[in-house]
Amino acid sequence: MRVIISPAKKMNNSSDMEYMSLPIFQKEAADIFEMLKKKSYDELKALWKCSDRLTRENMEHLARTEVDKNRMPALLAYEGIQYQYMKPSIFTNEEWAYVQEHVRIISGMYGVLKPLDGIVPYRLEMQAKLALGETQDLYGFWGSRLHDRVYSETNVVIDLASDEYSRCIRQGKTEEQRYVQCVFAAQEDGKLKVKGTWAKMARGEMVRYMAIHGVQSPEELKGFSALGYAYNEQASDLERLVFVKDVVQ
Repeated sequence: MRVIISPAKKMNNSSDMEYMSLPIFQKEAADIFEMLKKKSYDELKALWKCSDRLTRENMEHLARTEVDKNRMPALLAYEGIQYQYMKPSIFTNEEWAYVQEHVRIISGMYGVLKPLDGIVPYRLEMQAKLALGETQDLYGFWGSRLHDRVYSETNVVIDLASDEYSRCIRQGKTEEQRYVQCVFAAQEDGKLKVKGTWAKMARGEMVRYMAIHGVQSPEELKGFSALGYAYNEQASDLERLVFVKDVVQ
């Protein structure tokens, strides 16, 4: 079983923990870094879709970046909401061993990452319109390689990623491959609604739950109850595990 999660825009610059391995697609990542370094200010601003200030800051950082220096563990490099609620900085050795085996981060820059793969901070979303070779964007560049890589390790994937990233793994799934999406919804006025920030919080808590309990199958996730969520059997099926929380009006 493997669990896929998204990266985050905000990243750390350093960590006291050493990385254990290099990303499987390290060469591809180095090529993308070099491609980005050749782009102009206007091209990067359009690619990153950010303000002038952030464009300047990220461009300066990109110019200084060397992909083979100052690496840090991938799971500690990201600072988004999902990672804040996951709390990897306080994982025990056993919990680190669990996530290293089971969790995979899907990245526009690095492709597929293990939690303890060494990476450097970057800014590049999977949806970015970055032409590479004969491809027009990152979806075309990575093609089926990310799906193939993850499913080469397992026959069961748990989706805790946003659609921008999960589609790279979901597309191309065969009948023999199981793909289970975890949905975190809020009950409002008799309807189930997915709220982005709450869903990110729950995804982080779910990874933490899995690491603490050593979860080995999708069915074991049904006991998850953090942040007021509870498994909803009526709304779930073999491919979707739905967790619902009531919203107090």
